[in-house]
Amino acid sequence: MPQYETRTPVIWRLIRRNNPRALLRFESGLGIGLVLVLTTTGRRSGLPRKTPLQYEEIDGVLYVGSARGTQADWYRNLLANPHVQVQIGKEVYAAHADPLRTTPEALDFLRERLRRHPLMIRSMLLLHGMSPWGGEKTLARLAEKVAVVALHDCRRVEGCSA
Repeated sequence: MPQYETRTPVIWRLIRRNNPRALLRFESGLGIGLVLVLTTTGRRSGLPRKTPLQYEEIDGVLYVGSARGTQADWYRNLLANPHVQVQIGKEVYAAHADPLRTTPEALDFLRERLRRHPLMIRSMLLLHGMSPWGGEKTLARLAEKVAVVALHDCRRVEGCSA
């Protein structure tokens, strides 16, 4: 296997490097409306870990996705502990993270994202080496690679604790 496939691609390193600046902006409420700050508990350190993520609200539930799939640190953290904190603007609340486990669920999410934000999803397809105009089959291939999580607001879900 070539060495470049095992290394972190440049785009992910740039995003990781920019996250602290983005966090300052979003935590102060100055960020754009499509981004939330997700606080997970580090799976090894036990420390709070904050990540700015684009989200989509569908039928009252917030959804976030990882273009890095299951390799994203925030995703691996919430698998270890699904009790998270969500901040949108100045509003902060506890939530329960529920990873979507099937490709059809992730595909439904991507279809909705494509309808609402076509440029973003087409860019993601390009990032994964797929045609941005490939249609349903291409979107289904992307759904196999991404990780999607539903964030259930503990203020609205009975029995939810964080």
